[in-house]
Amino acid sequence: MPISMYAITVPVFTRYLNNLDAVLATAEKFVEERKIKPEVLGQSRLAPDMLPLTFQVQSTTDRVKFALCRLTGREAPSWPDTEVTLADLRARVKKGLDFVSSFSEADLAGAENRMVTLKARGEDTQVPAVEHITLNAVPQIFFHLTTAYALLRHNGVPIGKRDFVGA
Repeated sequence: MPISMYAITVPVFTRYLNNLDAVLATAEKFVEERKIKPEVLGQSRLAPDMLPLTFQVQSTTDRVKFALCRLTGREAPSWPDTEVTLADLRARVKKGLDFVSSFSEADLAGAENRMVTLKARGEDTQVPAVEHITLNAVPQIFFHLTTAYALLRHNGVPIGKRDFVGA
C-alpha cells in the first residue's frame, strides 16, 4: 500500500515540532532554576564554527515550511530570524506548528507525483517531490532538530531520548 505525502510530512513535522517545544520548555525551567540569563542557551554551540541553538530552531521551522510549500505550491511566509531567548524560540516553534496545521490531506493529495523546484548553485532544478522530501527535506529537518537537542543536552538540560522522540 502506498504511503501518502501527507502521512510522511504533516504528522511527522507536528510530532517533532511539539517535541522540540517540550525540550525548549524544559530548558526554560532549567535556566530559571539556575538563574542563567535567558539568552545564554540560545547562543550555545557544540563547536566554535557551528551555528547556535537559535539558528538550529529557526532552520528547523524554515525547512518544515519550505518543504510543505514546495509540495503544495503555496507561497512560504517570511519569518524574520530575531529570536534570542528560549521563550522566543518556543514562539517560533508555535508559529511553525500553526503553519503545519494549516495543511490538510487534500492539500497534499497527489504531491508524491509532483516535481518541485529547488535552487542549486543559483539555478532552478526540478526534482521529484518524493526524492526531495525523503532525501533532502526530512534529513535536513532532523539534522537541525538533533543538533538543537544535542546543544541543550550538552548544556545540562535534563532531557533524554524519550523527550526527542516523544515517547
